Amino acid sequence: MAVKRYRPTTAGRRISSVDDFADLTKTTPERKLTIKRKQNAGRANSGKITVRHRGGGARRRIRLVDFKCDKFDVPATVASIEYDPNRGARLALLHYADGEKRYIIAPSGLGVGAKVLSSQNRGEIQTGNRFKLEHIPIGMEVYNVELSPGKGGQIVRGAGAFAQLMAVEGPYATVRLPSGEVRMVPKECMATLGHASNPDRRLIRWGKAGRTRHRGFRPSVRGKAMNPVDHPHGGGEARNSIGLKHPKTPAGKPALGVKTRRKKASTKLIIQRRKRGRFVGGK
Repeated sequence: MAVKRYRPTTAGRRISSVDDFADLTKTTPERKLTIKRKQNAGRANSGKITVRHRGGGARRRIRLVDFKCDKFDVPATVASIEYDPNRGARLALLHYADGEKRYIIAPSGLGVGAKVLSSQNRGEIQTGNRFKLEHIPIGMEVYNVELSPGKGGQIVRGAGAFAQLMAVEGPYATVRLPSGEVRMVPKECMATLGHASNPDRRLIRWGKAGRTRHRGFRPSVRGKAMNPVDHPHGGGEARNSIGLKHPKTPAGKPALGVKTRRKKASTKLIIQRRKRGRFVGGK
């Protein structure tokens, strides 16, 4: 799980780096655990573009990752560590004692042949095991954390990410997230011990536009380089400022530094808001 650099034979190679796949033990996925990925190019079911600058990219298949890990008290053996083109972290293929196979997000340090267990009761504190937050020692690092009991892990799933369990009091557990946000989560929610694999992915330098296009990102154009009809920042002769007191989105709404979180019932569970510019790995 390191970053590899090549000899600078071209201008793109000079400043780029790639992921080192030395930690992988299998190159092809478990076919029955994959499905076809439909290309929507940032469009919602209405056909309108809701996320700009998306489209193209290499053809991929979706790996069916088990975020719930609801096969309780059935020991599983790690059969392989695999690559997932849809995320930065690695996947671990588990073979359960009853013959079933499932993918999970692999934690750092998990190797082939290791045993993992998911349980609603207390168990051995070991990387890769999954328990309720109320059964995990205070101060432990966890990832793939649920927000609602039984719904499956929704947060802390990126490469190298981890959250820290701060306290368990009353019906809630207090967790510090990778962004720096401190929030309360129902203590019956499940979490996996350890932190997500491949933490060095943040060090990759893509180097050239072509590699970004392969990932499914289309070019992004500055608003001030457009015409006034296309963007609020557009227009003007030569290199002018945007001509506005505050920057705007293409739709004319305030941008940069404006809170976009809507009023939600879960707002009362947030003890401390996230910190800007904090490293996604939680350090």
